[in-house]
Amino acid sequence: MRSKVRTIVSSGLVAGTLDITAAILIYSVILHKTTAEKILQSIASGVFKKEAYTAGTEMTFAGLGFHFLIAFIFAWFYFKIFPYIPFFRINTFLSGFCYGFFIWIVMNLIVLPIVFPVLPEKNLDFPLLLSILIVILCVGMPIAFITRKYYAKWF
Repeated sequence: MRSKVRTIVSSGLVAGTLDITAAILIYSVILHKTTAEKILQSIASGVFKKEAYTAGTEMTFAGLGFHFLIAFIFAWFYFKIFPYIPFFRINTFLSGFCYGFFIWIVMNLIVLPIVFPVLPEKNLDFPLLLSILIVILCVGMPIAFITRKYYAKWF
């Protein structure tokens, strides 16, 4: 029998790991747009601002910590709302897709503009679609499938 905490932690760990791995592989290794360190420092800069880029390795680890904190929060939220939204029980694939898209909207249209008042303009292009796809596949889907497994005994 799986516990609630174990389900939330495992879905947060899987989602956080897949998401950061995809971001590093795509943007650092494949596209050569940035480095893994800069990706993690950018996450830390949400709290530490410009200091995140100059304070050293601890900011890289702080960014990784913040990244997983966000993944755990979204995993916890999905776990809490799952019993109240019948649609989530009907089609796990579709609910993971929708939840991933919801996460992307929350992060990119609400959280990031609050944390970083000046952001580059978003255009409907390949990089935007790629960022949405990463969040859907690497965050929304794992959270939906892991949470569904926990609730399968009740529904």
